[in-house]
Amino acid sequence: MYNEGIMSFLKGSGDFFALDIGTDAVRVVQLAPAGKGNWNLVKYGYAPVDSKIATSDSPEDQNRLGQIIMTAVGQSGIKVSDVAVGLPSQKTFTTVIDLPIMEEKELRSTVKYQIDQYIPISVEDAKTDWRSLGQSLHDPKQQEVLLTSVANNYAESRLEFIESLGFNVIALEPDTISIVRSLLPAGLPDARLIVDMGEQSTDIAITYAEAPRLVRTIPVGLSALIKAAVTNLNVQEDQARQFILKFGLAPDRLDGQVLKSLDATLDNFTSELTKSIKFFQTRYPNTPVGGILAAGNTATVPRFSEYIAAKVGLQVETANPWQKVRVDQATQQQLLPIMHEFGAVIGLAQRSGM
Repeated sequence: MYNEGIMSFLKGSGDFFALDIGTDAVRVVQLAPAGKGNWNLVKYGYAPVDSKIATSDSPEDQNRLGQIIMTAVGQSGIKVSDVAVGLPSQKTFTTVIDLPIMEEKELRSTVKYQIDQYIPISVEDAKTDWRSLGQSLHDPKQQEVLLTSVANNYAESRLEFIESLGFNVIALEPDTISIVRSLLPAGLPDARLIVDMGEQSTDIAITYAEAPRLVRTIPVGLSALIKAAVTNLNVQEDQARQFILKFGLAPDRLDGQVLKSLDATLDNFTSELTKSIKFFQTRYPNTPVGGILAAGNTATVPRFSEYIAAKVGLQVETANPWQKVRVDQATQQQLLPIMHEFGAVIGLAQRSGM
């Protein structure tokens, strides 16, 4: 299955924790298996980060980011040094390809020699990984293979950076793979579109049979909505953020001014969702998309889900990244304001086959 080692460049054993370096916060999670696909929360940590620091390559900012990571780990009480690290979707390429059904040894050789046809950079300049998803949904003589890649220089710089903090990186994984693992309920009879809006961009994945079949990133995040509100409402950034998170897309709040200020940005955003669904249905005409799972800011901005449902024409439900994780009541209360932000890091911590 796809969840057993995408981007496992290095091997490790025993307990590990997951690290998500987002553009707005650093998140760490350690889980313990609880049987029947469930998990217990062992430790978690959270530390806000300025987006300029999170995305900068300067030695000063890298040093500051390292301090923030150590703060999150220190606050969590995590003692293990093995870590699985999330890769921002903007830095990775993930696709699903069709290949003839063959033995795994032959498949491994076929992928090795054909992979350069499918990735956007030279295979010599990339780290790649793949997993068979089983028989193709539209051709019984073919199998579908989930293929993902990342530029060598980015992967190696991230490895060196994390290991310079004293950790042992046992795996790297694209965020879009991780969110499928944590956000998708088991046993869904049809396809689902996962929409996870972050600060700078939105990860989407259309899934079927508990595996991603289409993965992409839309370059619209909460910051784009804030920028539109700043411009069109003539307010400061902090006030624009407050308006969006408090009033959202409600047409009856502030005379609908917030919604109107975001109209063009939202129209572009929902048209990208519609395009993705149409592309999926062209590839899989017999596999309907049964609904949308909203996560991250998509789930927390008031009336955003209703807006998407009206524009796209599908029912929208709020995804729960903690659905398979047991958390005590006191910790739940601590986590409440930020629970929606943990989709990628929980999915990363739920990796099996380590």
